[in-house]
Amino acid sequence: MVKLVLRWLLASVVFLALGVVPVTAADTQRFSTAPKAKAQGKWRIGYYEGGQYPDYEVILKAVVRGLIELKWMNPLEMSADNNPAPGGFWNYLANNAVSNYLEFVPDGYYNAGNFDPKLRPEVRERLIKRLAEQGDIDLMIAMGTWAGQDLANDRHHVATVVASTSDPIGSGIVKSAEDSGLNHLHAKVEPDRYARQIELFHDIIRFHRLGVVFEDTPEGRTYAAVDAIERTAAARGFEVVRCTAPFSGVAQEEAESRLTVCYEQIAATADAVYLTVHRGLNAQSLPRVVAALVAAQRPSFSMLGESEVKRGVLMSVAQGNYSYVGHFHAETLARIFNGAQPRALSQVWLAPAKIALNLKTTELIGYNPPVDILLACDEIYPTIEP
Repeated sequence: MVKLVLRWLLASVVFLALGVVPVTAADTQRFSTAPKAKAQGKWRIGYYEGGQYPDYEVILKAVVRGLIELKWMNPLEMSADNNPAPGGFWNYLANNAVSNYLEFVPDGYYNAGNFDPKLRPEVRERLIKRLAEQGDIDLMIAMGTWAGQDLANDRHHVATVVASTSDPIGSGIVKSAEDSGLNHLHAKVEPDRYARQIELFHDIIRFHRLGVVFEDTPEGRTYAAVDAIERTAAARGFEVVRCTAPFSGVAQEEAESRLTVCYEQIAATADAVYLTVHRGLNAQSLPRVVAALVAAQRPSFSMLGESEVKRGVLMSVAQGNYSYVGHFHAETLARIFNGAQPRALSQVWLAPAKIALNLKTTELIGYNPPVDILLACDEIYPTIEP
């Protein structure tokens, strides 16, 4: 088991040796991350999200912390809780951020009707028209797959940094890990991230039937990394137990209820469960999902990270409260403001190899983790947080 875990922990080194990091990585380092004043005024930043997904605000706050560390703005008090109002945190940021270099544009926040497919085209066209014609925004943060897809085109040329996408290549946002395909575009790419998660889970648990829940749309399959799951299942010889639940075009309550029913169903039929990214899986629905998995004594792995492990999912890869990825995006913004073309900056980012485990869940489902697994854990939670 030690060899299996170490193989996963060393995956980043292997990727470097295979040359996956683009040739522009060296060029990335040529551009400073030090604060640089704009010739006139401040660098004006806008923000676009498909809807209010909890991690979007968490990641945006991590980016802000990264900018603070890089001295682009003064320290800013930020609540640990998400702001429930549309654009709530952006409004707070625009009104309270203090910087000699940056301005978070008060009316630069755009939301596609909280994942409303009917409203999305209107919002997209309105935003692209502004970017193409007004010239009053220097950089857009596109949070999530919808936002990234909507701004990944040549109808505007405003620098765009895409964050919080499960698969920016598979969803058509960027051309490849080595090349975004557009001079103004940059998106974080983590090669085979979810395949490596599933391989780690399989190495530890050795399940035969893996349960997954997702929306059966191109975007839904991308969010849940369904292609990576299916490829890994074929390579390793386990079966995928599927249940589909909508997250777009439905009310939040329906997204949550349909998702929890799915998890209750697959808990009865799968050996283990991979909790994928889904709008219906959140602080309100997770306790019911965890209860179903615990009652069926099913090992579980969170695609998202330790925030779900704290609340009862068995294990995941620890994200460090997104501080690592936040710093990556903050450095990208800093280099763009220092003259770098977004396309010329490295998009490849590999998460630190850290494992999170919930000991209370191991007890409840009757799983006794070997000592070497415990030694490989970076974060261990003794209880299930409410």
